[in-house]
Amino acid sequence: MRFVLAIVAFVVAAVMIVAGIAQRTVFAPPTHIEAGTSVSGDPRYVVVDGSVLNAHPGQQTLTVTGAPDGAKQVVAYGRTADVKAWLGDQKYVEVGYRTATGKLTTKNVTPKPGTKDEGAADEGAADGSTATPSPAATPSASAGAASAGAASGSTSGDAAKTAGPNPAGSDLWLEEFDGEAAQVTRMNIPDDVSVIVASDGTKAAPSRVTVTWPVDSSTPWAFPLIIGGIVLLLIGIALYLWGLYAHRRSRGPRRKSGPKMPKLPKAPKYKPTAMIETTSRGRRSTRRARVIIPAALAGVLALTGCTAGTGAATTPTKTATPLATEAPDAKDQLPPAVTVPQLERIVKRVSESAAQADAQASPDLAKVRFTGPALQLREANYAIRAKKSDEPALPAIPASPIVLSLPQATDAWPRTVAAVIETPKDAKGTAQAPIAITMVQETPRDNYQVEYAVSLEPKAKVPNLAPASIGSAVVPPDSKLLALPPQKVAAAYGDILMNGDKSQYAKLFSAEGDTLRTQVGADWKAKQKAAVPATASLEFTSQTGAGTDVAMATNDSGAIVWTDLQESQVLKVVEAGAEVSAGATAAALTGVASSKTGIESTFGYQLAFYVPPAGSDAKITLLGFSQGMIAAKQL
Repeated sequence: MRFVLAIVAFVVAAVMIVAGIAQRTVFAPPTHIEAGTSVSGDPRYVVVDGSVLNAHPGQQTLTVTGAPDGAKQVVAYGRTADVKAWLGDQKYVEVGYRTATGKLTTKNVTPKPGTKDEGAADEGAADGSTATPSPAATPSASAGAASAGAASGSTSGDAAKTAGPNPAGSDLWLEEFDGEAAQVTRMNIPDDVSVIVASDGTKAAPSRVTVTWPVDSSTPWAFPLIIGGIVLLLIGIALYLWGLYAHRRSRGPRRKSGPKMPKLPKAPKYKPTAMIETTSRGRRSTRRARVIIPAALAGVLALTGCTAGTGAATTPTKTATPLATEAPDAKDQLPPAVTVPQLERIVKRVSESAAQADAQASPDLAKVRFTGPALQLREANYAIRAKKSDEPALPAIPASPIVLSLPQATDAWPRTVAAVIETPKDAKGTAQAPIAITMVQETPRDNYQVEYAVSLEPKAKVPNLAPASIGSAVVPPDSKLLALPPQKVAAAYGDILMNGDKSQYAKLFSAEGDTLRTQVGADWKAKQKAAVPATASLEFTSQTGAGTDVAMATNDSGAIVWTDLQESQVLKVVEAGAEVSAGATAAALTGVASSKTGIESTFGYQLAFYVPPAGSDAKITLLGFSQGMIAAKQL
């Protein structure tokens, strides 16, 4: 029997080991699924929709080849609506996926101005033209030429000669890969995100696109089968050795047996006598049995605690039913203008551009990433530093870390994003105030530009804001839901700087922690006027600057308001033959050190306020500011 069991163990072990090895070799599943296509016609842009990349589960790997210049190829992805908006009037090839065959398809798309995009073609559709959003404004001359050509109905040959926009370096993309890094990219994007493949806008895009998805090639039973087979093999060997040992032992010499023992006599059969009482049979005995059996059953039931007919055994137990709550529909929620990683990349680019412009004191370089009041102040600072060597430069824009992100929740343009960046310590180890910047993207093809850059007040308390993953709404400039409409905040604060506590708006604003009011407020202005000689006069006026009033909602129905205020300081000669000094800073802008008529200097104030909701007892608080001379002229 032991030999039989050993043979069975050997056979089963061999089957298990072979099956385990086969799962890892002969019958091993594929490690990936691959689908590719070649793009004909040398298009400048190729778009791969997110639904194509999600045709199979798992992380997608996109491989592009065949670019005319591998160093200029670009692979980027962003929200599908943003990709289509950036393309605008540009022709592109849309890559689809045919589920029946598992192959990629291509379709030429020619946008039509003024119509909604319907470029999401059915799988395997024939080449044709579909509609896309209206062409977006193009910041560059080359892109503008492309838009003009498309709007005027130019032929495809003429369009091919016109350079298209370059997608490289656009702030619109969630992630971007350039050059060799764009050949093989791994991503895991949702259905509402698309990938754009291109070169520099002048040359054709890569002609070969391949998408690869991973497949679960694990063999969970292979290792247990192999180990189990080995264990069973050892058991079979043990059984075989045991059987062999027992067999050899049974074949050894045997001792002869002695004479047989005599048989014992049989005992007489037992017969009951009449003296033994037999069990009575009849109706009485049956009746006793009927009584004893239920009594015994009742006792057993009593001992086990199970009594028939009790309400506890038949009454069902009530369980709590969870209340169904309706979650907000994600379709009704506008997406944030940027994600946090996207904002970090944008701020880093802004920091690098600002550092380059500040180092060369170049207004042209500053225009790349600055606009509005922020650009105006930097241009003036560059002009002053060119003639006044001891003039300090404006605070640099740090690259990181971002301690607060506040993107606008929108899918349209222009888009606004605010961020607070921690500033490193200066050369002496002194802590510096964080920088709060407000950036605006005018069109899909424009990059974000800094419109306001302020240093936060030491005691500034930023109110609760919406998380960066949701974004904030932009409050209209004339909103009456705030303690003061955003478009009136600058003028009201300017009146306070002129008149102090006598201003009609003094009760609306908090003076605590307002260092700008201490520096250039009514008391400071009074001292400046007192220091002017009798041969001259000094007057101050304020007006709202040309900058856009930006207001973003807070969680308490208030808003953070960025606004532009300008103050003019007019030093005028009032006595014939007298002369007034322009001052070193004004002299750098006017080119004159003194004047017999007068000097008018204009100062710009970039201001950030917290404005509470209407009806609140809270006051308008200055969160931060940046100020400096922006213009000067001789009267």
